[in-house]
Amino acid sequence: MEMSYLERIRQQGKDANPFFQLMGIELGTYGSGEAELFMPVRPDMLNGVGWLQGGLFTALGDEAMALALFTVLDEGTGIATISESTSFLQGVRSGRIKATGKVVKKGRSIAFMEGYVQSEDGTTLTETKASFAIMPKRQKH
Repeated sequence: MEMSYLERIRQQGKDANPFFQLMGIELGTYGSGEAELFMPVRPDMLNGVGWLQGGLFTALGDEAMALALFTVLDEGTGIATISESTSFLQGVRSGRIKATGKVVKKGRSIAFMEGYVQSEDGTTLTETKASFAIMPKRQKH
């Protein structure tokens, strides 16, 4: 039987997600509809004018929201991001950033989420609102 994403995260930690490995993302706490992830800001992640590339804020927030959602779903349930809107409040050039994801409302087929990325000193860098499709595990016939 194939392990669910959350089971793989529990057993393998960051190694369960290739994107986490690529970006150096570390797991924080997760459960009860919330999750936190940490990522170093490396020189190879900066844009041409020396700031963390904006899509990386969004990607990190998306991963934190997805992990938060998985904590309130039945094992084997799938998800997919439907839409996201990120407000970029402040940039960062170095350090370690933290993303938090939280379930705002979970319905049968859609979940509404929010995510934040903060600097090491607690300054909010981005705010994201998102919706995710919830896809129940398919029954094998």
